[in-house]
Amino acid sequence: MTIQRLPSFLSGALACVLCVFLVGCSQKQTTQTAPGASTGKIVIKGSNTIGEELGPRLIAEYKKDHPNAAFELESKATGYGIAGLLAGQCDLAAASRAPIQDESDLAKARKVTLEEHAIGAYSVAVVVNSANPVTNLTRAQIRDIFIGTIKNWKDVGGQDAPIQLYSRDPISGTYLGFREMALENKPYAAGVKVFTNYDGIAEALHQDANGIGYVSLKLETKSGVKPLSVDGIAPDVASVNNSKYPFARVLRFYSAKGQESPETTDFLAFVQSKRGQQIVAETGNVPRAGN
Repeated sequence: MTIQRLPSFLSGALACVLCVFLVGCSQKQTTQTAPGASTGKIVIKGSNTIGEELGPRLIAEYKKDHPNAAFELESKATGYGIAGLLAGQCDLAAASRAPIQDESDLAKARKVTLEEHAIGAYSVAVVVNSANPVTNLTRAQIRDIFIGTIKNWKDVGGQDAPIQLYSRDPISGTYLGFREMALENKPYAAGVKVFTNYDGIAEALHQDANGIGYVSLKLETKSGVKPLSVDGIAPDVASVNNSKYPFARVLRFYSAKGQESPETTDFLAFVQSKRGQQIVAETGNVPRAGN
């Protein structure tokens, strides 16, 4: 598992988040419940990517057989979830990345072992109209297209026509995830057309011969659109699970090892079961290898 060190300004931000949690703990010592205590409620904090659709779907499916199960789901960011877990504020941290060095150091200082539970992989396919002659782009070209540096298809081997950009809406976890993975966290170009779901993007690209956008892998072969290879690597389940396709990241739950409640352990087993992995696939994500 690769661990990265945060830039100094992000380390400061992490410290601020942790302070909020830790102050909350000190002010509520008489009522705070430590992870693993059997309250019947599973508290999950963290990644927007998981919390936007996948988390709610997994919870809803689990509750079909466990109608009395109680959940609290709060989606702000992976760092928020890990900080909450280390402060005893939640049972599970939803994460779309591995812990960074500062988080690992804090876990060690607080004598907490972060136990990883892989959910699957989040991935997006860059797609264009099916009539577009372009079949492959480099990561740099995709970045430059979406930030507005490259504005005409002829500059990447296509027709002499202006490029039209399509994206998810700014409040979605996907909007932020694609910006991190593909745009190096640079802002999207002005004038990008936004949609609240992938289906809207796919339908718009079906109508626009000069458009480019991104959708889930299950929509990449929808009528009227086609996926592009990235640096020669096609977006598919095999390339994602082999860690070759660049626009993918493993989705995980983290727990405090040895402190999981029976309810939490049962829910995690469901997530990694065949039924749970079907939900992962149905939400446009890639199930764990072997599922």
